Amino acid sequence: MNLQHKVIYNVLAKGLDNALELVETAGEQILIGVMVKDFPTEAAAVQQVRSFKENGVPVSVGLGAADPAMWRKVADVAVKTKPDHINQIFPAAGYTLGRMELLGERPVINAVIEPSGISGEVIISTGPVSSGYREKVSCEMAASMLAEIGVQSVKFYPIAGDKKLDEVAAMVKAASAAGLKIFEPTGGIGVDNIAPVLQTCLDNGAETVIPHLYTSLINKQTGKTEIAKIQRLLDISKEIISN
Repeated sequence: MNLQHKVIYNVLAKGLDNALELVETAGEQILIGVMVKDFPTEAAAVQQVRSFKENGVPVSVGLGAADPAMWRKVADVAVKTKPDHINQIFPAAGYTLGRMELLGERPVINAVIEPSGISGEVIISTGPVSSGYREKVSCEMAASMLAEIGVQSVKFYPIAGDKKLDEVAAMVKAASAAGLKIFEPTGGIGVDNIAPVLQTCLDNGAETVIPHLYTSLINKQTGKTEIAKIQRLLDISKEIISN
């Protein structure tokens, strides 16, 4: 995964053909998400990831709507497929990183952190049991906990598009100060509201932004992620970076 790009889009694809179209359009600025929740078995998810990888598609293995119950399935699929990128709950990010490092792999692994509704405070209890607790911690504490175990990226979810930019800014700033240079805003982002999200992340210290855009890019009739929308996203990020 080439982290020289300031913006890399994490999107879905309807099958291999759509995935190849997206990669042809965006090149190294795209990751194709495989959500383990969408597959009835671990083996089925592994087969999909392998099919993509064998055809040169960069893969992000994800939970599926940040479902904490999927954390071990994500780790197990990742170990068997060695994807470019892994989405994980905060409590299991270090576990997943350790398993990958035993294989000699070091993909980008994020940890899900949830906005609390108060700028500067977040919720890190994003696991299947811990999510029942809504205790807040500072952005600085959350970032430092990830930094000390070697996790590289924060997945901030859900940000409700451009509705929580003050909270995004505070988390990006804390992450950057702790040495986490990758930031992944997620939830309610589309072509129409992504510009201020990207600007906020870059202005507050993120070196690479990986926005997750899913249903807003999908054609309801075909089920495919639309190439025209990917091209528009590329144009938007290019314009922001060049200014």
